[in-house]
Amino acid sequence: MVFDFLRRAEKAAPEQKASVTGRVVAFGNAGRVAWSARDTVSLVKHGFQGNPVGFRAVKLIAEAAAALPLILQDAERRYEVHPMLDLIRQPNPAQGRADLFEALYAQILLSGNGYLEAVPGLGDLPAELHVLRSDRMSLVPGADGWPVAYDYTVGGRKHRFDMSGGAAPICHIRSFHPQDDHYGLSPLQAAAVAIDVHSSASAWSKALLDNAARPSGAIVYRGPEGAGTLSQDQYDRLVDELESNHQGARNAGRPMLLEGGLDWKPMGFSPSDMEFHETKLSAAREIAIAFGVPPMLIGIPGDATYANYQEANRAFYRLTVLPLVSKVMASVSHWLERLSGMSAELKPDLDQVPALAAERDQQWARVGAADFLTQAEKRALLGLPRLAEEE
Repeated sequence: MVFDFLRRAEKAAPEQKASVTGRVVAFGNAGRVAWSARDTVSLVKHGFQGNPVGFRAVKLIAEAAAALPLILQDAERRYEVHPMLDLIRQPNPAQGRADLFEALYAQILLSGNGYLEAVPGLGDLPAELHVLRSDRMSLVPGADGWPVAYDYTVGGRKHRFDMSGGAAPICHIRSFHPQDDHYGLSPLQAAAVAIDVHSSASAWSKALLDNAARPSGAIVYRGPEGAGTLSQDQYDRLVDELESNHQGARNAGRPMLLEGGLDWKPMGFSPSDMEFHETKLSAAREIAIAFGVPPMLIGIPGDATYANYQEANRAFYRLTVLPLVSKVMASVSHWLERLSGMSAELKPDLDQVPALAAERDQQWARVGAADFLTQAEKRALLGLPRLAEEE
């Protein structure tokens, strides 16, 4: 009587090794969207190396920014010859000015972070400047949150750049990130969803061409006396014939010979299939917008008249290229000033930018016609230093 609960336990249902959530998990995965990884290496691989829109947007901005003429001036004069200009003109034995800054701008666009290394020289200025890959660099914060060092890791080997001394060997330029105190936000992260959509649409089109992902028609069998089923041998022979002679881009348009009882029924694309092209164009526009490139400049269909193209090119320089160059040059100038003690600033020469020629001509004419301004005020409005006789 006392041990009745043991007998009831013996009669219990046998144990079943199955998860109670197994069916729910299996059902949920069927409709889940597969997004690519969001780390820097994966974003660069999918958004730059594997996507033509992202590749062209980064190249367009980096090359245009690196090609801008630079001037060096302080409050007193504009320098034609200066040690800082010599350093910028030939930063290291392997790179010139355009190569160095193109790599720096591309790193900022791809990862949100750009790193310049200063190689100490005999004088006040560095002997060489080098761009370091942002995916290999990690910041070491101090107790107050400011960086005390940077670790550069390659192939399991690590080199530490000490930032606690007076001369900082690393210039870290980062984009604004609202949720990170140490690293910048890349445009690739903002455009990651559009990149996945654009790449998926391209993969779908490739599969359609190469593997006949969607049939262009159906073969209907009408046998004698209404029989609608092929024998196994007939079915295997028909499948082999289609795969070997009529599938893939190489056999596109090849005529098909049908025997008795077989009838070809063409099938068109549904409206949802036709929307893939518009979806791809929409994703391409979103990628270009994330980088600040007018879509028509990278070949996305739109109102590509000459006037619109000219205005788009001007907006591209005014809203994307110049803010990036001004920010980077201000950071580099401040960094080199701390290293050498030379108080001069690198700036883009707006008067030598062809896209801004009409805008600059109007500004020069407007300032020149202002009789109520002094010569010093006019020069200041045009970004020119003061004359010696004005002191």
